[in-house]
Amino acid sequence: MAKRTLEDLARQYNSSVSTNGPRGPMGGGPGGPRGRGGHMGGKPKDTKKVVSRLFSYISAYKLRLLVVLIFMLLNTVCSLAGSYMLRPIMNNYIAAGRLEGFLYALLVLAGVYLCGVCAAYIQARLMLGISQNAVERIRNDLFNKLQKLPIRFYDTENNGDIMSRFTNDIDNIDMMINNSIVSVISGTISLVGTFAMMVSMNIWLTLITVAFIPIFALGGQVIGKFSRRYNTAQQAALGAVNGYIEETVSGQKVIKVFNHEETCVEEFNLLNGDLREKQMKSQFYGGIMGPVMGNTSQLSYALTAGIGGILVAMGWFDIGGLTVFVNYSKQFSMPINQISMQMTTIFSALAGAERVFNILDREEEEPDAIDAVDPEKIMGDVRLDHVTFGYNPDKVILKDISLYAKPGQKIAFVGSTGAGKTTVTNLLNRFYDIQDGTITIDGMNIRDIKRVTLRKNIAMVLQDTHLFTGTVMENIRYGRLDATDEEVIQAAKTASAHGFITRLENGYDTMLEGDGANLSQGQRQLLNIARAALSKAPILVLDEATSSVDTRTERLIEQGMDALMKNRTTFVIAHRLSTVRNADAIMVLEQGEIIERGNHDQLLELKGRYYELYTGKKELD
Repeated sequence: MAKRTLEDLARQYNSSVSTNGPRGPMGGGPGGPRGRGGHMGGKPKDTKKVVSRLFSYISAYKLRLLVVLIFMLLNTVCSLAGSYMLRPIMNNYIAAGRLEGFLYALLVLAGVYLCGVCAAYIQARLMLGISQNAVERIRNDLFNKLQKLPIRFYDTENNGDIMSRFTNDIDNIDMMINNSIVSVISGTISLVGTFAMMVSMNIWLTLITVAFIPIFALGGQVIGKFSRRYNTAQQAALGAVNGYIEETVSGQKVIKVFNHEETCVEEFNLLNGDLREKQMKSQFYGGIMGPVMGNTSQLSYALTAGIGGILVAMGWFDIGGLTVFVNYSKQFSMPINQISMQMTTIFSALAGAERVFNILDREEEEPDAIDAVDPEKIMGDVRLDHVTFGYNPDKVILKDISLYAKPGQKIAFVGSTGAGKTTVTNLLNRFYDIQDGTITIDGMNIRDIKRVTLRKNIAMVLQDTHLFTGTVMENIRYGRLDATDEEVIQAAKTASAHGFITRLENGYDTMLEGDGANLSQGQRQLLNIARAALSKAPILVLDEATSSVDTRTERLIEQGMDALMKNRTTFVIAHRLSTVRNADAIMVLEQGEIIERGNHDQLLELKGRYYELYTGKKELD
């Protein structure tokens, strides 16, 4: 395998831009690596739309926002009033050398500032509640969306990058709503209030302070432009790193078996180095915003104080007024600095919000037809009539497939890898919709059956097992949540899983974690089979269900399978042809076409492809 470049890795492990779907066994979709797109920088395509959409999540708390705004105003008024009180204190007490009433003035000043502190505290608590509620809604919307997206989405997206949107991106949004919005609004109020007070005190000194605003604006614009660019790139690079880590952690056994550790380290170093470079640039431009603005404000402060001192010396301004004005001058630049420093967080949050909304805007599964039916009972008569399908419209996987399965029949699919066997079963569940032809169950087009009803009547046991964190009992009950403990145990017996379960430390109450890491692969598969047995679905799909178990376990499973498949229409995909000998019909697929069909004996008599596969004269690919 040729070493992948940084561009290859970034494109493959970041999926902010979706691909066109599964591309076949070696390029994506069932049976191969997921396809991935890339998103390596730039600003939101429509910043106003992203901002508007974000604010729609906090618009439900208008009353609390109004209260927050009132306390922001109160805090600003207290801050400005406290600063202005220094003028009479300086002129009437300190400069005049009077101590009478000085203590009282200080107490009043302390009371004003204490009122401002209380207002700031209440405002912060209220805004924290608003931000957490809004973020909770965003997180809920994102998770709910994931439940409604088609299987195509998961076949083409990177799990690590999806997780990055739940964690890093939403955390950035939370930080922006909780901190940045408050800083921008309060900073703006403070800026306007301070400017009004400065104008009322001395117009000439005000002009000196205002003259620095273009410098602040230009500096913020230039630095913000680079900050926004590298923040977006940083988020994309972080998604790529998360995706690579997720894949390598879950694939450690394969990595070690093929001695791929060094290559993984090299590839990770490329991605990690790229993330470091982008984080350094992002944090550099975000970090220099404060010092640049701070030093500029200090220059403004020094110039104002110097000229103000001259005015005082010439008798054109009082010492108390100058003390207050230079304080206002510093307060005037503080909101500008504050707003400028928040731009990094804002840009990061907007980039993250765009990535979250990118998923929220994905097309969901096609809704059920308005007149979709919900049949009380499905018998299991399945028919495919001239079905044509391709994951991409320009690449057909199944070509004019026709077959039928009567209730209770067992239909097997054999053939080379990539021939389309798993694709047939994906179509039965409507994980994908066909381009041409029809698929019917009990004479009803599956498009006319509600998806919930359709999938409730089709049980699947896949080659890749998946167990959830919970007890053995809970994992089997996932097949039918209203099943009793006795029914769960009976399903386990049917799948030949009861024996090993009783030997576990806590039996059916044994806690499984990490996708059943404390069980063998064969035991995990037995639990999946028991889950299917519990569902009582009239249609059963076994996709390489025994591929992960040893021969002895396979024999136990087959014994249970006979009971499991009784009175069920069963579709079996198997490379071990011995497992399909008793099938009512065997379909031999090659390159998306059924080239042979019949039972075991009939196909052997043909001495065609099935005969070659069964006798070992030509192995499966």
